[in-house]
Amino acid sequence: MENTLLNTQELLNDLKDEIISNRRYLHQHPELSFEEKETSSFIETKLIEYGFEQIEHYGKYGLVGRLKGNLPGPTVALRADFDALPIQDQKDTPYKSKVDGKMHACGHDGHTAALLGVSKVLKQVEDQLKGNVLVLFQPAEEKPPGGAKFMIEDGVLDEVDVIFGAHLDTSSPVGTVSVGSGYQMAAADHFKIEIKGQGGHGAYPHQTVDSIVIGTTVVNSLQQIVSRKVNPQQAAVVTVGTFHAGQAFNVIPDSVVIEGTVRTFEEDVQNLVEQEIHAISTGIAQSFGAEATVTYEKGYPSLYNHVNETEIVREAVSEIFGENVRPMKSTMGAEDFAFYLKKTPGSFFKVGARNQDPKTQFPHHHPSFDFDEEALINTGKSFLAILNKYVF
Repeated sequence: MENTLLNTQELLNDLKDEIISNRRYLHQHPELSFEEKETSSFIETKLIEYGFEQIEHYGKYGLVGRLKGNLPGPTVALRADFDALPIQDQKDTPYKSKVDGKMHACGHDGHTAALLGVSKVLKQVEDQLKGNVLVLFQPAEEKPPGGAKFMIEDGVLDEVDVIFGAHLDTSSPVGTVSVGSGYQMAAADHFKIEIKGQGGHGAYPHQTVDSIVIGTTVVNSLQQIVSRKVNPQQAAVVTVGTFHAGQAFNVIPDSVVIEGTVRTFEEDVQNLVEQEIHAISTGIAQSFGAEATVTYEKGYPSLYNHVNETEIVREAVSEIFGENVRPMKSTMGAEDFAFYLKKTPGSFFKVGARNQDPKTQFPHHHPSFDFDEEALINTGKSFLAILNKYVF
């Protein structure tokens, strides 16, 4: 209903100072993944203050505020994450992190503050709900296996019909919202290759099985997986991030340890790359008379935005932001909201958070990361506009 949408937007605008205050408090008191005890307690205190009578706990430090409408309707979940990163805050602001080596460098403090604002608004209009709303606050998005996995295992989605999440985006101007269906973020896997050769003196390589030569051959060959094994119309990334070997310049080491990441969208490509990493590593090692052991760990799945729900998001936010709603560009970055979308229909969108001030234009995970706090209100307005399509 149009009147309800306008009413909730106005109620949210009235909370702007409080929302910004909550964000700044969280920014000053960051906690790392799976360590967010005080952050979780802060959120719960706020929900109680707002009048929530049903607050449930899931996983480690995850919590949900539940609102039940007077009339039947769908159960809609809105998610915000609240963990920080092991980064030293280099900003010169009054709300700079007070904890050495820890800061909110990805906007999770903003996600939480925005959803808390939405929570307060929803409690004020609870009697108008046609269905149920879950405000879902999740820890540990940054650290695999991620907080979403454990909340789902504890049953957080068991009665949920649809779920939505938002992410602040300093690559897009404040006032814009990016929406897109299909694959939008990649699966993120980790591989480790341990090559065992036979070390010896650097002057007598013929008496060794040189693990470094084998390892570099493996690294070079891994680059051919994407270019020669994966369909050019499908996306994949194979990146080697570490190569550990040796301790002396004149000694050929016994072993090499190589680690890296694989990013894919489709499961068949993911499985193909895993198989090729095994085959290439073991095959090359064997050809040199060495042994290779490959450990492959699948991390967050690829994030697939469901078509119908994404179109509802697009329609909803267009009523607020008009022509400033733009297509979302898919990325090989990862996000554990993907776990929710594998179990429940929904969509994940991005809210522009940069302005002309260079201080708002640093990339995510940068030690000077910050954003235009108007994006907090825009995130909240987006959530309320989506809810207007389902429960009002």
